[in-house]
Amino acid sequence: MSEKQYNFDEKYIFSPAARKRLAVVGFIGIILTIIGIILIMNSGSGHATGESALRNTNADTSALLASADPGTYTTGMNEEPAEGESHGSPIWLKRLYVSLWQNNIFFTGLAVIGVFFVAIQYAAQAGWSAGFKRVPEAMGYWLPIAGIIAVVLFFFAGQDIFHWTHTDLYVAGGTHFDPIINAKKGFFFWPADDHPGFPVFWFARLVIFFSAWYWFFIQLRKWSLREDMEGGSQPYFKMRSLSAIFLVFFAVTSSIAAWDWVMSIDTHWFSTMFGWYVFASWWVAGLAFITLLVVFLKDKGLLSVVNANHLHDLGKFVFGFSIFWMYIWFSQFLLIYYANIPEESIYFIERISTHYKPVYYLNLILNFVFPFLLFMTRESKRHRIFLKIVTIIVLVGHWFDYYLMITPGTMQFDGGFGFIEIGVTMIFIAMFLYVVLTNLAKVPLIAKNHPMLEESLHHDI
Repeated sequence: MSEKQYNFDEKYIFSPAARKRLAVVGFIGIILTIIGIILIMNSGSGHATGESALRNTNADTSALLASADPGTYTTGMNEEPAEGESHGSPIWLKRLYVSLWQNNIFFTGLAVIGVFFVAIQYAAQAGWSAGFKRVPEAMGYWLPIAGIIAVVLFFFAGQDIFHWTHTDLYVAGGTHFDPIINAKKGFFFWPADDHPGFPVFWFARLVIFFSAWYWFFIQLRKWSLREDMEGGSQPYFKMRSLSAIFLVFFAVTSSIAAWDWVMSIDTHWFSTMFGWYVFASWWVAGLAFITLLVVFLKDKGLLSVVNANHLHDLGKFVFGFSIFWMYIWFSQFLLIYYANIPEESIYFIERISTHYKPVYYLNLILNFVFPFLLFMTRESKRHRIFLKIVTIIVLVGHWFDYYLMITPGTMQFDGGFGFIEIGVTMIFIAMFLYVVLTNLAKVPLIAKNHPMLEESLHHDI
């Protein structure tokens, strides 16, 4: 039997037609966002008509939340907002800010998981993935853009997203003094700062994390391309060393980032498992995107070195870590449910007993039930149509996961799902895909001098 012939110089061409389609997606996203803003501005209650009916909160629910956390919730929907519920911005603007922050966190996860995937392959000396490693590498180019968006959003929307940024919460004896948040001020502002102003400590971590992640990515990418040009083992061993350091650094910084960027939104609440939970959601979503992009390239007749066995392994990753995500979710939920301590259970009460309830259960169905059932058989993980369906479901599901992590804590009773959320997401999808596909098209798709490429070519399970 003759050996299969491979084209190691194949390249993805990001055609003008594809660019135009992404531009159209982004433009439609802008139009939908504007429509959503106009609908909310023209509605007397501040709630847009014609949007998803996620707002049927009654007085009993409001009273339940108020009893669990009286410093944040009021006992009636017609009362003035309590301290922590509204930061002064119009509802439409606040929803826009929150949707921007949520999408930026979600797509930051996709980008950094691309880097994480490459690093873990080198640290583990894995050879099976050598044929498609250009895909996760291209995802890392979104990191600097995500960092810039995060910085700009914090300056413009920080007080609407993060309740702890209000300095009157730290004035002892003041009307709005909050002893719980005051005890955490050293983590946000500076450990020895008795008069909080600008959150230097929090902001420094934001800049350092994005900068360091991007630096590691650039180094890995540089040596990866050098490996293609020069061959030999030096680039490979250099990438192994860099990958090992990055993995340790990422293990720490990803958890702190989860506390800073997501958990601190619900400032009174905390969970020691939250870092793992955010990572699990990022990881599964990143794996789903890598798989989807590999299938997309295969459908275009590219990535000839990737066979059904590679697709099977990618499917197993999505399947297995969807179960891992559910394990983390249930572990966190069960401990809080069983203890039934008000200051802990409030996090789930405001998501289960309010108008977010449909999204709460949809999150579990999309992120566990569907991938578990659809990927149960061996053959389903080897067919592209199943891979497309499940990975898209998982990506949508984990978008809703971040919606549930961020929106209830910021918008509370004013949160919803409508044109603004859909429009902003479409804008981010268009921008993210444009960056990834542009950089994917710059170099050949196959790392032809990877020391373990031969192992990838003969991958069989």
